[in-house]
Amino acid sequence: MNLTDILKFDDKGLIPTIAVDFYNNQILMLAYANMEAIEKTLETGYAHYWSRSRKKLWKKGETSGNLQKVKQILFDCDEDAVIYKVEQIGAACHTNHRSCFYREFYRGNIREIEPTVGDFKGIIYKLKDKDDILNQLYKLLQKRKKELPENSYTAKLFKGGVDKIAKKIGEEASEVIIALKNDSQGEVIYEAADLIFHLLVGLADKDIPPEAILNELKRRFGISGIEEKNSRKQ
Repeated sequence: MNLTDILKFDDKGLIPTIAVDFYNNQILMLAYANMEAIEKTLETGYAHYWSRSRKKLWKKGETSGNLQKVKQILFDCDEDAVIYKVEQIGAACHTNHRSCFYREFYRGNIREIEPTVGDFKGIIYKLKDKDDILNQLYKLLQKRKKELPENSYTAKLFKGGVDKIAKKIGEEASEVIIALKNDSQGEVIYEAADLIFHLLVGLADKDIPPEAILNELKRRFGISGIEEKNSRKQ
């Protein structure tokens, strides 16, 4: 039995397709697929859709690198809607937000509920010099610490003090452990990035630049771990 034989496409041959994060169930985006897109997704394991504006098949992330590895495909009781449960690489939204659904209507106002490109994970998709990402991100965190802008996730962490920051580091470390045990490279990368980010927040809170940590690692390089631990006891 083929999935395309079960699904009910509309009069234009399309079916609404929602991409959902396989690991945390975050809704990432809504697009449309035709029969060819569904078949290509099943064949390759990566999300394919039909572009209504360009009138062509497209593979998510083919040019941006923000691929969606499909882990599971669900369809509703009426068989006229599909969910791709995906391992999302990078941002799902063209705005560089993790999800296209990054805004909400709240008490007559529109507000963002997910960090923007300039503040959190999205920054890594915009900066060109990836080799210097730690220093650039650290500088951004220092700026957030100084200015404490409203609706900034990092500003809320700084306002919460060391207890709030330390708690988040502990939570993210636990997520990395879970990801390692799940044996998924994509999940490990995603959670490790979260952990490193929050470690950088902790460093920025104490005015310790990333170079200080790198220099400490350089100091230890080539030294036996046992010897290094013994030297701290002396």
